Amino acid sequence: MADKSLTPEQQRLQLLAREFTAKHIIPVAAEYDRSGEFPLFIVEEAKKAGLICNAVPTEYGGAGYDSVSQAAIVEEWAYGCAAFATTLGGNGLSCYPLLIAGTEEQKKLYFSRIVAGGLGGFALTEPGAGSDAGAVATTAKLEGDEWVLNGTKCFATSCGYANIMIIFASTDPSLGVKGLSAFIVEQERPGLTVGAVEHKLGIRSSNTVELLLKNVRIPKNHLLGKEGEGMKIAMKTLDMARPMVASQGVGIARRALDEAIKFAKSHLDVNGKPLAANQSIAFKLADMAIQTEAAKQLVRNCLRLKDSGLPYTKEAAMAKTFATDTGMRVAADAMEIMGAYGYSQDSVVEKLVRDAKIQQIYEGTNQIQRLVISGIILKD
Repeated sequence: MADKSLTPEQQRLQLLAREFTAKHIIPVAAEYDRSGEFPLFIVEEAKKAGLICNAVPTEYGGAGYDSVSQAAIVEEWAYGCAAFATTLGGNGLSCYPLLIAGTEEQKKLYFSRIVAGGLGGFALTEPGAGSDAGAVATTAKLEGDEWVLNGTKCFATSCGYANIMIIFASTDPSLGVKGLSAFIVEQERPGLTVGAVEHKLGIRSSNTVELLLKNVRIPKNHLLGKEGEGMKIAMKTLDMARPMVASQGVGIARRALDEAIKFAKSHLDVNGKPLAANQSIAFKLADMAIQTEAAKQLVRNCLRLKDSGLPYTKEAAMAKTFATDTGMRVAADAMEIMGAYGYSQDSVVEKLVRDAKIQQIYEGTNQIQRLVISGIILKD
């Protein structure tokens, strides 16, 4: 059943994404998780289904879906596999800086590649910076009509396959965070190479790499916004991306709850009764359902504010924190209900637990989210 709190069009997209997930993601998710292979085929399938350019405005050939619709789609993908959701959702993340600060020329350049079936990348994190974007050591120096980029990025999602990406570099290291700028960099630029490929606990089929930049030259007009506006662009981008990560947390929680319910109904206790007849199990399932629904509604509230043009930074941080904590908690509770069956690699729940953990870490750790929330509520 579609979610009746959504508009008819949003319900249609939710069901489309659900059918897509059932057909293309769930049947192969375990196989790609075991191999760690990047599911490049899913990009073409999503393109055929009209689910690849959800954040790209219609005037540039994209779907131009509202934020609630985008989140409903991501939630369905994550129900099937969070790694696939990360891969497909990464295009949205990489498009947000263009929506925030891109010129008409830049949008046409970037979106044309995505709409054609390509992948976009987003590279902010560095080995020595972590959550402190102001500590970025990658530099960009203007030489004539070109910027020259040098440095190293890490944990760059899909950047081993992306044919265009947003890379953050310092145009004036002496200014710290105020010297950070954002740039459009095409994959084919000489000097841009992929370094180490990360082998991860969860979301294993999502591509996560190190990027090496050695005298990478790009045109002067590939600077997004103005010099020194990189931090502002990055923070606005993450505001837009965090509810999508929260939606992954909701998708994981929903799947874990469904798997736990099926198990509790079909497996018997020592008295020969279904586990679900045991009040302690039934109450745990009820709490899991409450938490999952609360997480979903936090996400929806945040995105309705966004689509209405209202401030939503605090709500984005709240949604990301609560929904990803919920995804982790509900997946762990499902494993507890299933016992050894849930701990086995043959179980979907074992994978859900592994995939859930990264949701609390990327797009700003949940500790950083609490810093954002507390800073806003204590401001006055």
